[in-house]
This record gives sequence, structure tokens and C-alpha cells, in this order.
Amino acid sequence: MKNLKELSFIVLIFAFASCANVSKFPVSTVTPAANIEVRRQQDQNGNNKITITANYLAAAERLHPPKKVYVAWVLFENNGIRNLGQLKIKNAKTAEIKAVIPFKYTEIFITAEDQVDILHPAGVEISRIKF
Repeated sequence: MKNLKELSFIVLIFAFASCANVSKFPVSTVTPAANIEVRRQQDQNGNNKITITANYLAAAERLHPPKKVYVAWVLFENNGIRNLGQLKIKNAKTAEIKAVIPFKYTEIFITAEDQVDILHPAGVEISRIKF
């Protein structure tokens, strides 16, 4: 009986994980070693859950010209743009951001910026993905 419960739990976890859509960003000319992907899901309310993970992304301070942070942006169907926030460093090789947005979007992109709390991208674009 215990094994059946464990198996059911594993199948349930796999089912939820398989509902996510994972896409890879194109290779960046600014940070070519970076491996960036976005995981997209819808929650029970129809909101879009987004997780961007960047492996081997060079520190923003090492860019030319140096910047302070990486910021993720989303472009909506009506051409509106929104700052999702800073990619937070999890460990020496991984940065991540998680966000929930209620609107449909067509693109997600990442820029290197001097500050996080800006309304429009001003820095160098790292990579962009279209849906």
C-alpha cells in the first residue's frame, strides 16, 4: 500500500511538471556562454507563471560597459511592456526570476541595466525570445 501511494505521488508530480512549457532563449552575442530558458505555466486562475533560469551568465559588472543587474522584461500583445524584475543570483552559476502575470504576452527579453526599478529598458539586450 505504501508503494502504491509513493508511486501515485511520483506520477502526480510528473503530471504537474509535464504541464510546463520550457523554451530556450537564443544564444546571446553579449554573453555567449549563458544558457537561458523560460518555463511557462498557467495557474488555476488563468495567470501566466514564468520562471527564467540563466546558467553561466557572466556578472553584469563584467560586461563592457559594466552594468549592475540583469532585468527581465515582458512584451504584451498590445505592445505594452513590463519590468518583471531582477534575475537573482542563486549560486555561482545560476540566476533566476519567477513572476506571475495576468495578461497574454508575445516576447520575453533580458537586458543589463544600471538599476532595477526602471519602467523601460535602457541597457544592452542580452537575449530575446518570441512566442
